Amino acid sequence: MQPFRIHKGRVAPLDRANVDTDQIIPKQFLKRIERTGFGEFLFYDWRRGKDGRPDPSFTLNQPRYAGASILVTGKNFGCGSSREHAVWALENFGFRAVIAPSLADIFMSNCLQNGVLALVLDEGEVNEIMRRAAEVADYQLTVDLEKRKVQDDGGFSATFQIEETSRHRLMNGLDDIGLTLLQESDIASYEAQHPVPAASKQL
Repeated sequence: MQPFRIHKGRVAPLDRANVDTDQIIPKQFLKRIERTGFGEFLFYDWRRGKDGRPDPSFTLNQPRYAGASILVTGKNFGCGSSREHAVWALENFGFRAVIAPSLADIFMSNCLQNGVLALVLDEGEVNEIMRRAAEVADYQLTVDLEKRKVQDDGGFSATFQIEETSRHRLMNGLDDIGLTLLQESDIASYEAQHPVPAASKQL
């Protein structure tokens, strides 16, 4: 997966709490077997009206937030089912980071597996980012995972906490498979010393 070290990007504010994974990517779009192609269905029921046309009032349909790569949102984001498709949809859409006062645990784990930084800031700090994103044209943040810091060019700055193993994995682009492959030589050595029995080969 793509490593995450320092990222600067446009911010899109989604001032809603308890956004669950079915709202992030509705169940009717889970039939795909690939990890790609989910971005166009992100927040589908909110982005489109009953007639199927884009709702101009929804944040991600507004031209000022086009190309946003940092989503700032309300508490308990990513709650509900454990579907990894929610993170695939966010990543496919172009988001590299999600900032909220609190995030669902499984959602955060899924973000880690897909190179998306899910970070928690104090509610007051999140509200200030939302305010600036709503008032300042082309509002951007720099998210520095190396320094555990979020800042803009207008004086806002905040630090965040992240478990060191998760930080290492994100900075080096390592999902579970990537971590396993780091031990490839040891695995090969073990397998060489423990040949498969003949009976197992026949099966």
